[in-house]
Amino acid sequence: MTLVEFLTDPAIWASFIALSAMEIVLGIDNVVFISVMVQRLPKSQQKRARQIGLFLALIFRVIMLVFITWFIHMTTPIFTVGEYAFSWRDLILLAGGLFLLVKGTREIHDAIEGEEHEGAANPVVQSMSAAIVQIAIIDLVFSVDSIITAVGMADHVEVMIAAVAVAILVMYLASGPVAAFIERHPTTKMLALSFLLLIGAALVADAFHFHIPRGYIYFAMAFSAGVEIVNVLASRKRRKTREAGKKEKRAAKG
Repeated sequence: MTLVEFLTDPAIWASFIALSAMEIVLGIDNVVFISVMVQRLPKSQQKRARQIGLFLALIFRVIMLVFITWFIHMTTPIFTVGEYAFSWRDLILLAGGLFLLVKGTREIHDAIEGEEHEGAANPVVQSMSAAIVQIAIIDLVFSVDSIITAVGMADHVEVMIAAVAVAILVMYLASGPVAAFIERHPTTKMLALSFLLLIGAALVADAFHFHIPRGYIYFAMAFSAGVEIVNVLASRKRRKTREAGKKEKRAAKG
C-alpha cells in the first residue's frame, strides 16, 4: 500500500478516530493520577512534572507498540497458583493495582491526619524525582491496557502510534485544568483519591482474571464528579450569599 492509498483509506481513518477516542477515555485515570501527584510539588515544578509524566506515558506506549510482537506474548501464562495462571501482564496489573491502593490510602491518610504533623517537615512537598518515578510506574501500568486496546482495534502500528500521540496531547491539555480545579477545590482531591482506590481495585481484579467492565467504572467516576461539581457550585453560591449579606449589614450600620 502506497502512502497516498494509506492516507486516503476510509477504513484506516475510521480505525484512527475510534482508537483515538478510546485511548482518550482510557487516559482519564492517568490524568487523575498525575493531577493528584503534582499537588505535592511546589507550584514552580508542577507544570514541568506534568509534561515529563505525560512524555513518559507516550514513550512507554510507543516502545510497546514498536515491540508489539514481544508484547503480545505478555499474555502467555508463565506460572500457575491454584486455579490462577499468571502472565507478565497480570503481574504488572497486580503490582500497579497494589501501588494505587497503597498510594491512595496513604494520600487519604495524609489529607486527614496531616494537620497533626505540622510541627514536622512539610509533608505536602516532595521532590520532583520522587513524583516522576511514581508517575512513570503508573504510566507503565496504564500503558498495558492502552496497548492491548490498540492491538484489538487497529491493524497498522502507524495508526496505533498516531492515535496514542493524539490521546497524550489531549491528556496534556486536560491535565492542567484538572490539576487547577483540584487545587482550587480541596474536597475534589478526596474524590480523586477515591478514584485511585477504585482503579487500583479494578487492576487487582483484572490480574486475577475478574474483569470489571470499564464502562461501569467510568460511569461511577463521571457520576461522582458530577455530584461534586454540583456541590462546588452550591458552596460557591452560599458563599456569595453570605458575602452579600455581610455587605448589606455593613451598609445598614454605616
